[in-house]
Amino acid sequence: MKIAMMSAWNEDSGVSVHAELIGRAWVEMGHVLKVFSFFPFDFHGTAIVNKDEAYVTRCFTTPSSERLYFDPRPILEADYEVFVAQDLGMLPKDGLGKIFHHIQRKASTLTVIHDGVPSDNPSFYQFDWDRIVCFDTRYEDFLKRYHPEEKISIIPFPCVPLQRGDKTAARAKLGLPNRKKIVLIFGQRLREYLPLLPCIKEVAAHLPCLLLVISQKDTELMSGGDGLQVEIRQESPCLERLYDYLHASDVLIIHRSPCDGVVVSSTAYQCLGSGCPILASKSNFFETVKDVVMTYSGAQDFKAGLWEILTKGARYRKTQIAAEEFLKGNSAEVIAQYYIDLFEALREERTREMARGSTQSLAHLDSIDQRLVGTPLEAQVKSNAALAEQILEPSPTKEVKAWRQSMG
Repeated sequence: MKIAMMSAWNEDSGVSVHAELIGRAWVEMGHVLKVFSFFPFDFHGTAIVNKDEAYVTRCFTTPSSERLYFDPRPILEADYEVFVAQDLGMLPKDGLGKIFHHIQRKASTLTVIHDGVPSDNPSFYQFDWDRIVCFDTRYEDFLKRYHPEEKISIIPFPCVPLQRGDKTAARAKLGLPNRKKIVLIFGQRLREYLPLLPCIKEVAAHLPCLLLVISQKDTELMSGGDGLQVEIRQESPCLERLYDYLHASDVLIIHRSPCDGVVVSSTAYQCLGSGCPILASKSNFFETVKDVVMTYSGAQDFKAGLWEILTKGARYRKTQIAAEEFLKGNSAEVIAQYYIDLFEALREERTREMARGSTQSLAHLDSIDQRLVGTPLEAQVKSNAALAEQILEPSPTKEVKAWRQSMG
């Protein structure tokens, strides 16, 4: 199948994580993929983390760019059967709207919703999508108030398939110590982790730990001070290198404060496949993975959870087993196939609609022929010509007739 996708790509954003996981799975399955993404000087995220593949074309900015630009030609020229738009809110909606009818002529259309609340931007609602995909029923609950319910499909957020690594080899590769527990924090939200540093210090006083911080932003905040060894790597790692860090670590901490609306933690989905246990804050970010990651609420709960993971207690073992089962049903390959099944259904719908349109046209022509049965050939030709003219050009209004008469 030939698939076009308009999305963030090779960037450190949750949308990019989603698009890359399913997109690369499609390519591995033998489908033809064409990705249209943001220019490197204005994109959705904080860093470009990987070199673009040959099938990626960068041809637009974000809607808020000071150098707003959208080149529609690559999208119009490309050959595809289905068009997927990821995170419409960050795409140049009005520019896309102007060419959308051209896209619809040759392809089924689908959008993947990443917004956690209904948009108040009218431009968001100008598209007549064949399908609107969301990640779970929480999204569906608000989407069906604004869109036809029969057009909404639920396909879960994908995970990286299980890829366990060798801890000793990963630490040697990264130049990390072998005899300490490694607590990993990565990403661009380091300020949110500051209240956790004293708790990590307390645990480190009884169990030698290294706090490993991977980020390019606010790294000076994570010095740690006495009682906690901190190593900072100023990077925005690609997936392969991120998994090296995860394989080298004993626990990944993800702290997210609750937010309004519906949300998922793309970081959790991205990292579960490493086998590295995750300790996450209790918030709506983790509602869909609450059984496969350990969660905490407050300082004491955090310290207890961290100790449980570092000593491989009963809760740790339970969540690890649950995570492995979760990955079987939510790996990128499984989720990518759900999309392909949906694309196939859309193609069948499109074929039926085209056939129905052809049948209606033929039925109309048959009715014309029946009315002309038995008339002389010359009369048939004249009558067919007159009827064809009426079909191609409807009867003009009085205003048009008057205009034509005035023009002689």
